[in-house]
Amino acid sequence: MSLVRIGDVESVWDDLVGIYKECWAHKLHLPHYAPETFGERLHRHAAEPGWEAVVAYDSGEPVGYLYANRLTGADDRWWRRTRPAPGPELVGASTVAVKEMMVRRPWRGRGIARRLHDVLLAGRAETQASLMVNPLNEDGKVQALYTAWGYRAVGTAQSSPEAPVLTVMVLS
Repeated sequence: MSLVRIGDVESVWDDLVGIYKECWAHKLHLPHYAPETFGERLHRHAAEPGWEAVVAYDSGEPVGYLYANRLTGADDRWWRRTRPAPGPELVGASTVAVKEMMVRRPWRGRGIARRLHDVLLAGRAETQASLMVNPLNEDGKVQALYTAWGYRAVGTAQSSPEAPVLTVMVLS
């Protein structure tokens, strides 16, 4: 298994979209999960400050990824849509936002998501990380996993009317 840090979305675009489509195959018919909508989000996220991805490959086959970027402070849309509004101790800290993290089903349960996460954070200068998770994913197991990693819930957010309400979590 190799984990590769990437600063250029174009070089891994097909890998990210392929993994996304496989992981969300059961929801691709919904507007928020449509591949075109994901492509628009990925393009927008990749243009944000400090964008970076870590991609896992097993014998050259892409099996998982994580991508993130640096938040720009209290006026960042990440914090603006969080309810209740986060306090200055959160929005004032330098923060890397994990925007997407997924591992293809045959490779789950092997610690790959944690390794992707740890490799990303080890190379970042920010003092805290934040992510948003659907509390219903895998019957709550995904959010419980993030809690076990040290994240704590600080609020909720919804990126669009067709998107699910997500739990906003922070790791200091």
